[in-house]
Amino acid sequence: MNLELFIAKRIHFGKGGEIQKVSPPAIRIATIGVALGLSVMILAVAIVIGFKKEIRDKIIGFNSHIQISTFDNNLSYETHPISISTQQKDSLIQYPEIKHVETFATKPGILKTDDSFMGIALKGVSTDYDWSFFKNSLKEGTLPQISDSLISDEIIISQYIADKLHLSTHDNILCYFVQENIRARKFKISGIYQTNFTDYDKFFIIGDEKQIQKLNGWEKDQHSGIEIQLYSFNDLDRLTEELYFKFLDQTDAYGENYYVKSIKDQNPQLFSWLDLLDLNVWVILILMSIVAGFTMISGLLIIILERTNMIGVLKALGASNLSIRKVFLYVAVFLVGKGLLWGNVIGLGLCAIQYYFKIIKLDPEIYYITSVPISLNITYIILLNIASMAISLLMLLGPSYLVSLIRPAKSIKFE
Repeated sequence: MNLELFIAKRIHFGKGGEIQKVSPPAIRIATIGVALGLSVMILAVAIVIGFKKEIRDKIIGFNSHIQISTFDNNLSYETHPISISTQQKDSLIQYPEIKHVETFATKPGILKTDDSFMGIALKGVSTDYDWSFFKNSLKEGTLPQISDSLISDEIIISQYIADKLHLSTHDNILCYFVQENIRARKFKISGIYQTNFTDYDKFFIIGDEKQIQKLNGWEKDQHSGIEIQLYSFNDLDRLTEELYFKFLDQTDAYGENYYVKSIKDQNPQLFSWLDLLDLNVWVILILMSIVAGFTMISGLLIIILERTNMIGVLKALGASNLSIRKVFLYVAVFLVGKGLLWGNVIGLGLCAIQYYFKIIKLDPEIYYITSVPISLNITYIILLNIASMAISLLMLLGPSYLVSLIRPAKSIKFE
C-alpha cells in the first residue's frame, strides 16, 4: 500500500480516522488560482489561434497558398503573362499536399459612375476557379457565370466598393483600363461579397479572365499566374521550396521563366504581424502560470501549517521528511486537479458561448473580423493541462521543504 497516498486521500477527502479534511480556505485559494489561470490560458490560445486562422484564410482566399508567375512580375497588378502546359498542371495535382490548381489574371483599372470613380484591380478567373471562399462571403446576388467559349461581362464587387460608388446587384458599370490607349469595358454586377478584410475588399473585383487576355492581347494559354491551394497550411514552406527548385530551370512555351512564391512572400507584413501574436500568448501563459503557482504555494503553506501537529506525530512514529513531503504533494495534486477541472469547464464554456453566440464584437475596420474568433485545438488543451499540472507541482517543491523545519517535540503540542 502507498501509505503517503492513503494519508493524502484522507486529508483531502476527510474520510475515516482522526485525520481532518483540508479547510475550505485552502481549497478555495488553490482551486480558484489554478482554475483562473487555466481558463485564461485556454481563452488566450483559442482566441489567438482563431484570429490567426480567420485572417490567414481571408488572405489565402484572395491569393491561394502558392502562386507561380514570371520573374518579371512585381507588386503591381499589371503583370507579364506566363503559360503552363497541361502536363505541368497534371504533375502539380499529383502532389498529395495540393488540393486545387487554377489559372488567374489581374489588371488594374478604374470604376466610374456618373458622380464618382474608384481605382480597382480586376482579378480574372477561369472555369477551373474554386469559388468556395467568395461563395461563403457572398452577401447578395450570384457568382459570375464563366464559360470556356463566351466572354462573360459579369463581375462581383465588395460591399465596400458598392457603398462607395452607390452600386447594387444587376447594375451596369464602366471600367477603364489605362494602357497605350485607354480602353473601357462595361460590366454587369452579378453579386456583392463582404469579407471585412478591407485591404482587399476596397480593391478587388472578380470577373472573367478572358476579359484581361483580350485587353492585353494574350493567347488563351497565357495567364498572370497559377494559383495552388493546399490541404494544410503546415506544408506551405516545404512545398514552396520544393516547387521553386522544380520550376527553377524550366521555361514556358514563350521562353518565360517561372517564379514560385508563397502567400507569406506576397504578404510579409501581415504574416509578421500574425507571428507577433504568438509572443502575446506566451506572455499570457507565463503570467497565468505564475499566478496559479503562487496561489497553490499559498494553499499548500496553509495546509502544512494546519497539519503541524500531524506532521510531528508522523515524525515521532518514524516517518521521514521525504515521506511527509510526498503526502502534501499528493494533496497538492488533488487540489490542482480540481482547479484544472473547473478551469476547463470555465474556459471551454466561455469559448463555446463566444463561438455560438458571438457576444463580444469587434470593429472590422481595425480587426478585419466582426467578432472575437474562437478555434479550439484538443492537442493544445491537453498540453495546457499537462503543463499547468507540471509547473504547479514544480513550484510546490520549495514550500514542501517547510516540513523538514517542523520539530516533533514542539509540533505535537501545537494547536
